[in-house]
Amino acid sequence: MILPDNQVKSGTILVVDDHLPNRELLDELLSSQGFKVVTAADGREALQQLRRQSIDLVLLDVMMPHLNGFQLCARIKADPDTCLIPVILVTALSDRQDRLDGIKAGADDFLTRPIDHAELLARVTSSLRLKQRTDELERAESVLFSLAQSIEGKDPYTHGHCERLSDLSAGLAQHLGLPDDQVLALRRAGVVHDIGKIAIPDSILLKPSSLSADEWKIVREHPIIGERICRPLKSFRNVLPIIRHHHERLDGSGYPDGLIGDGIPMTARVLQIVDVFDALTTERPYKPAFPIDRALETMRSEIERGWWDPLVFDEFVEFIHGDTTNSLPVQPRRELKTGR
Repeated sequence: MILPDNQVKSGTILVVDDHLPNRELLDELLSSQGFKVVTAADGREALQQLRRQSIDLVLLDVMMPHLNGFQLCARIKADPDTCLIPVILVTALSDRQDRLDGIKAGADDFLTRPIDHAELLARVTSSLRLKQRTDELERAESVLFSLAQSIEGKDPYTHGHCERLSDLSAGLAQHLGLPDDQVLALRRAGVVHDIGKIAIPDSILLKPSSLSADEWKIVREHPIIGERICRPLKSFRNVLPIIRHHHERLDGSGYPDGLIGDGIPMTARVLQIVDVFDALTTERPYKPAFPIDRALETMRSEIERGWWDPLVFDEFVEFIHGDTTNSLPVQPRRELKTGR
């Protein structure tokens, strides 16, 4: 069978099966269609192959010694380096529970023996097409992250700022019990939140003295520009509100939209707290690095002025107390309003 020209004809496929005839059959069939095929006789060898080279798809037998297909699939999906590789379970099992176990392990598709060659090629092609789209998305995200880091790299005083915000805001989100998609959005937003500054001239961005009113007007455009840059990526839909609103203030004095109170998305309020804390506890041209207790007291005074969410701040203090020895009092936990 020859695949139509508009279908995927490339990719590296890992065939995992403890029976040599099965491996040879799949190798011959897939190689004849232009795919690169590597094989493994068991789960342990498969893990070695995954570490050794770039794999686009795994065809995985279920009934194997040492590490069965369900266990290997779960290992592949649990590893950040391999979790996006499609896994097709190939098995003679047709029991409903076996399919449920495969789904729980993270399998992307199933093939039942005896294998229909046309069905195999169709499922392989479909999975590889999905993998190509995932790879394109990852490349686009990588470009955005590299662009954001290049902006950070212009200023030696902000070195490591994005990485710290990414880790701290995601950690605080988990502490707050926010959904996984919001945790991921904050991890990404920590890196790209200021990507709009790419449009700000270095003469303004790196100016050592106070900015003029006109220069401040230009700076205040960067959240809108950043949102526009990232908008084409559908995977960033939960990141966009953070980029746009991380400079808002609860009293409405922030920018770019002057949002008030719970009108500011919860994820943006989380990043605000972490962003201010990092700015206070690192050296800047206009100030030394504050000790943690002084930074938190400064933030408390800003909360009294109506700038930041006091409930998120209280949770942040509790969160960082898990990693510090300062003895600032922590306010009792109260219900958080997540806003929109």
